[in-house]
Amino acid sequence: MAENKMLKFVQVERDMPEKRVPNLRTNDYDEIYQEFAAEKAAEQASRCSQCGVPYCQTHCPLHNNIPDWLRLTAEGRLQEAYEVSQATNTFPEICGRICPQDRLCEGNCVIENAGHGTVTIGAVEKYITDTAWDNGWVKAAKPASERVESVGIIGAGPAGLAAADMLRRQGIQVTIYDRYDRAGGLLTYGIPGFKLEKDVVMRRNELLSESGVKFVLNTNIGEDISFADVRAKHDAILIGTGVYASRDLGGPGAGNKGIVKAIDYLTASNRLNFGDTVPEIESGELNAEGKNVVVIGGGDTAMDCVRTATRQGAKSVKCLYRRDEANMPGSVRETANAKEEGVEFVWLAAPKGFTGEGDVSGVVVSKMRLGAPDASGRQSPEEIPGADYTEDADLVIKALGFSPEDLPTLWDTPELEVTRWGTVLADFTTKQTSLDGVFAAGDIVRGASLVVWAIRDGRDAADSIMDYLNAKTSVAAE
Repeated sequence: MAENKMLKFVQVERDMPEKRVPNLRTNDYDEIYQEFAAEKAAEQASRCSQCGVPYCQTHCPLHNNIPDWLRLTAEGRLQEAYEVSQATNTFPEICGRICPQDRLCEGNCVIENAGHGTVTIGAVEKYITDTAWDNGWVKAAKPASERVESVGIIGAGPAGLAAADMLRRQGIQVTIYDRYDRAGGLLTYGIPGFKLEKDVVMRRNELLSESGVKFVLNTNIGEDISFADVRAKHDAILIGTGVYASRDLGGPGAGNKGIVKAIDYLTASNRLNFGDTVPEIESGELNAEGKNVVVIGGGDTAMDCVRTATRQGAKSVKCLYRRDEANMPGSVRETANAKEEGVEFVWLAAPKGFTGEGDVSGVVVSKMRLGAPDASGRQSPEEIPGADYTEDADLVIKALGFSPEDLPTLWDTPELEVTRWGTVLADFTTKQTSLDGVFAAGDIVRGASLVVWAIRDGRDAADSIMDYLNAKTSVAAE
């Protein structure tokens, strides 16, 4: 009987090209998948060598106690495994889905290094946390006692949400301000649903609300309310806005219609998946259906764009990157997934301009070669003279990375110090900025980085905020 079910599972896997999109899975597929998920999780967890030097743990930004929760999973003690996992990670089910494990824990697994294939740590982490949700083991924070101090968090992304969770557990009154109508930041509107199901993010938001976190959404600091007013309402502030300013491209034809920013494209697609009415999708402006799509960039955002375009029914999807595949910054796993789904990669290719009258019709491409290594050892791309050509394109998506917005100007707070890159200047250890009682965490300090680092920063910032509030309370009591 079990053998017949497994054969059916394999058949469904083979016959469902849309299987990567969770919303499109059939009930039949889900039922079979879940049945064998437990078996696979235990099997993979049992492969952990319980080595003396757990490189998987040391290479995890959160230093998750991976060997221990793998051992507990292998023994079938899933609730204990979840408790160990969540002790160091605010959102293990999210990290299990979107962390680049191939560059972090799994990439440093000693079994992988020995040539026997890594333990699938991310998949096991996802499984035990999903099981915890299904069984009601995930509970809202209920502090032993409430405190009068309040903290305002600007930005409802992973850094802000992680900090809010940690602060509420200690009884602090927390209010999160965000420009969007749903909390989650890039977890909600930047990462596609086929990588991170949106109900997974929304249930975390609901849990935080249940714990007492207040959300003030659809609110732009500096427009709807001043930074000074927010600061006056709270005993401490955490800036966790992330980086949302898209890097741009110039060249002839750069103003043509059909050349769009990655964040706009991904946000529109995610809004549609929420069931929102999205005029830019309906008009075709941010819809790849039936079009020749060219995505410019080589990071994870570019991979999100190319894979979204294939799901929208693009006629063709190409990704241009100015270096070779070995130097591509995005996840190896994501690149492999994109190739599997029919995306064509054009390496050593840099955009020089765009063709078309009003509407884009192509990208003028310069062929590149890698020159001598720089001081860091990375080779810089050089243009090959006379090797230009044109790639046909009805939709061009710029996925060139993100830069910080000019917060001191937007918030009329020139005393908020920033680095030469525009990120907020904050103490490496305490996360304190140049303003008393104002802290910063996540991408707005680091620059565009990984979700797991934002979670780490948010948790660390919460610890520093508690130290700050406790010190003020101690002084007041003297």
